[in-house]
Amino acid sequence: MKVLLIIPAYNEEENILNTVTTIKEYSEEIDYIVINDGSKDNTLQILKDNNIKHINLVENLGIGGAVQTGYKYAYENGYDIAIQFDGDGQHDINYLPQICEPIINGQANMCIGSRYLDKTSSEFQSTFMRRLGKNIISMIIRMCYRKKITDPTSGFRAIDRKIIELFSKEYPVDYPEPESIVNVLNERYKIEEVSVSMNERQGGTSSIKILNSMYYMFKVSLAILIDSLNKKKVK
Repeated sequence: MKVLLIIPAYNEEENILNTVTTIKEYSEEIDYIVINDGSKDNTLQILKDNNIKHINLVENLGIGGAVQTGYKYAYENGYDIAIQFDGDGQHDINYLPQICEPIINGQANMCIGSRYLDKTSSEFQSTFMRRLGKNIISMIIRMCYRKKITDPTSGFRAIDRKIIELFSKEYPVDYPEPESIVNVLNERYKIEEVSVSMNERQGGTSSIKILNSMYYMFKVSLAILIDSLNKKKVK
C-alpha cells in the first residue's frame, strides 16, 4: 500500500526540521509532504534549505485548508492511506504501524491515535480545559452517533482511499478534527482508535489557541448537534 504522511505547518521554524528528521530516521522509504500554511517565520526557508518535500500556500488557510491540500495531493497521486501528522513534534512516528493496522486489515476507514484510550500510555494529557472540552465533545458524538471516540480533537489519524477521496472534495475548516469525524460517521464509514503516546510541543506556540477556551467547546458541540439534526432531516 502507498502511504503518505501529511504534515501541516504554520510558523514551525523551531520544530519542522526535527520532525522531518525523526521521520527519515525511522524510515527513508516513508513518503511525506509538508504543507507550509503561509508561515510568517522561517519555516519555508528551512524547508527549501534542507530539500524537504513541501507545498507552499501563499496565504494562511488554517489547519483545515492545509490538511485538505494534503488530502488532495494524496488523492491525485494514488495513495491508499494518508496520515495526518503534526509538525510540532507532538506525534510519535513509532506508532505508525499501529495506526495503519486497522485500515490495512479492513477493520476501519479511519483510525485515530488516542492518548485517552489507555491513559497510562501517554504522560502528556494536555491541559484541564482541553480535556474538559474533549470529554464534552466525546459525549455529544456518542449521544448523536452511538460511537465512543475518546480523543476527538486528536490530529494524529490515518484514513483509507475512500476517505481520502471524500476529504479531498470537502473538509471542515472551522473545527476540522471533530467535524471530520462526524462527516465520516454520517457517511456510515468505520472509525477505530488505537492507543498512542503524545509529547508536549517541542517549541513555538499552538496556532489553535481557541482550543483552550470554553468558546471552542461550545461551538464544536453546537456544530455537531446541528449537523446531526440536518442529516436526520435529509434521511
